[in-house]
Amino acid sequence: MAILKHINAGDLSIAYEESGNADGTPVMLMHGFPYDIRTYDEVVKFLSAENCRIIVPYLRGYGQTKFLSTDTIRSGQQAALAYDLKALMDALSIEKAIVGGYDWGGRACCIVSALFSERIIGLVSMAGYNIQNIAKFSEPDFPEIEMLNWYQFYFHSERGRIGLTKFRKELCRLLWHNWSPTWKFDDDTFDASAVSFNNPDFVDVVIHSYRHRYGLVKGDPKFDAIEQSLQEQPTIKVPAIILDAEDDGVEPFSGTGKDANFFEGGYERRIIKGVGHNLPQEAPADFAKAILTFVRR
Repeated sequence: MAILKHINAGDLSIAYEESGNADGTPVMLMHGFPYDIRTYDEVVKFLSAENCRIIVPYLRGYGQTKFLSTDTIRSGQQAALAYDLKALMDALSIEKAIVGGYDWGGRACCIVSALFSERIIGLVSMAGYNIQNIAKFSEPDFPEIEMLNWYQFYFHSERGRIGLTKFRKELCRLLWHNWSPTWKFDDDTFDASAVSFNNPDFVDVVIHSYRHRYGLVKGDPKFDAIEQSLQEQPTIKVPAIILDAEDDGVEPFSGTGKDANFFEGGYERRIIKGVGHNLPQEAPADFAKAILTFVRR
């Protein structure tokens, strides 16, 4: 049974659920926006039958995770998410772990795998290489992709900040529907995660994330060195399994492994049919199977 715990790590008091064998292979599972750790409930059930120590943290701005200082920038930039993951591993005395995630969480996993490969046993990443190339974010994409990113442009304005503050539940539910068009989730499933969006830092972290990636706001200076490294689009030299969701409504399925050149430690791509963006919750057996590939090696 998963136990909710808290630990100080880096800038945060991180709330996380831990389950499985405390002496087993560490597995870190990272959720995305706008979701939370409930994404992994069924994945955890599969992994608990194996020799795994399973850690599922709330990202900064979600659930019971809190900033330790009122002076810390409520940054949602990619380097901050990676910093938090590595800080959590350090705080828990986890030398090496399997990491898995999607969306924001997948980005954190990819970055730590690229910059701190000695800490990673294997990587499971939905949609592949998730490290942002911020220098190119100002370049327009195809119109059909720009349309899917409407929420990001909305968050660039003060109207968007107010809208997320006032209608955070309604907006996030809309994104769930749009991004997973074949997933028939019920009210209870959504509400179980939506409570995490009541975190007092949720809006600030989300708005900063979607402004920073477009170069509209500065990041936290403590992450400048990491961000500079990421602009070189570093390759990932650990074994990686990429999960592509065929019905993803925000990162459209391309049918090709166009990012394979970013993976130099072993690359396997698995196409998951009939699921959308929230892959671990929509297809938990497939996600768990990918994680277990590394556990059983």
